[in-house]
Amino acid sequence: MHVSVPAAFTESVAARYVWAVARISLAWVFVWAFLDKTFGLGHETPSAKAWIDGGSPTEGFLKNTPKGPFAGFYHDLAGLAWVDWLFMLGLAGIGAALLLGIGMRIAAAAGALLLVMMWSVVLPPANNLFMDDHLIYAIVIVGLAL
Repeated sequence: MHVSVPAAFTESVAARYVWAVARISLAWVFVWAFLDKTFGLGHETPSAKAWIDGGSPTEGFLKNTPKGPFAGFYHDLAGLAWVDWLFMLGLAGIGAALLLGIGMRIAAAAGALLLVMMWSVVLPPANNLFMDDHLIYAIVIVGLAL
């Protein structure tokens, strides 16, 4: 049995392109963070602090940034090897899934969790009472999986 859906409820070609560009753009955010932290490409991570050279991808952010209600929790996680590995595998896995368009529900759940946790590190955000780019990205990544 085939049920036809009225044209008003189907996604337009333009919308599909916009969502594809959003997916690939968000993938690049994760892939770039992984590459920069792994190899110290000099944008946010100097080469001397690259993960492959013994640097910790979480230590600087989690030790120096938290000042809000979760500061103690994040200070305790800073630089722990298992946290570094989980963070980097998360960046790589989420970025790859978004880039390839596979495992989108798992990538969306993991990505939204990671982004909301990163948002909670910087509470309160510098430019708004509660909203920052991490929450916007989390909303978009969930939208991509729907």
